[in-house]
Amino acid sequence: MPVPADTRCRADATKAAFQPTLPAARKALQETGKLTIVALGSSATAGSGASAEDKSYPSVLQTELRRRLPGAEVNVVNKGVGGQSAYDMLLRMQADVIDEKPAIVIWQTVINDAIRDIGEEKLAKILNKGIGKARAAGIDMVLMDLPWLPREGRYPHYDDYRAVLMRTAQEQGISLFPRYALMKGWSNSRQFTPEELVGMDGLHLVDAGYRCLGLRLADGIVSGIGNVRIETAGRETKPVN
Repeated sequence: MPVPADTRCRADATKAAFQPTLPAARKALQETGKLTIVALGSSATAGSGASAEDKSYPSVLQTELRRRLPGAEVNVVNKGVGGQSAYDMLLRMQADVIDEKPAIVIWQTVINDAIRDIGEEKLAKILNKGIGKARAAGIDMVLMDLPWLPREGRYPHYDDYRAVLMRTAQEQGISLFPRYALMKGWSNSRQFTPEELVGMDGLHLVDAGYRCLGLRLADGIVSGIGNVRIETAGRETKPVN
């Protein structure tokens, strides 16, 4: 009997742990009973390769968080624009992130910068500026690691740009969602066929891969928030696994 997709998504949970620190999200839930998350990114956030809009990772994340945080008002706003660079997203940070007043922003970026080889020092400055803007607005930021790609050798500087992203997250004390390690683990486990994870273009995820991303993000966010008492409703929201 085939193993259910959701179980397969967590097969390597201890190897690629995601344990974010989310004080703004916890405070928002306690004081308002609401949790707004902005998913800022490029085509992987927009859902390129998914069979339908509700198969994108932000859509899966919203469904999962609503299920697991009963009594809370949860909204995940998808601000993915295909082909954009980190700088393009930095220019959108005010209108598409800060003006939405989220508690969390998940910033999926760098892959297009790596492909175009914009310069590692330039990228670091852009990331630091974006992190600073979110921090000044009191928003919890989660940076998303680059994807594992079956043919990433096509991009000679891929590992160098990944290193910039990871180093920036570490230096700034920003939570990093380990997408690369997760995808590599799913592929190596042979519980997914290559076609279930990455599309024919060798770059974009398809439905099962997006679902796994959404599930694992939800796992970490719920764990990072913990049990929350929603004062406005006079009740406690306990995470549901």
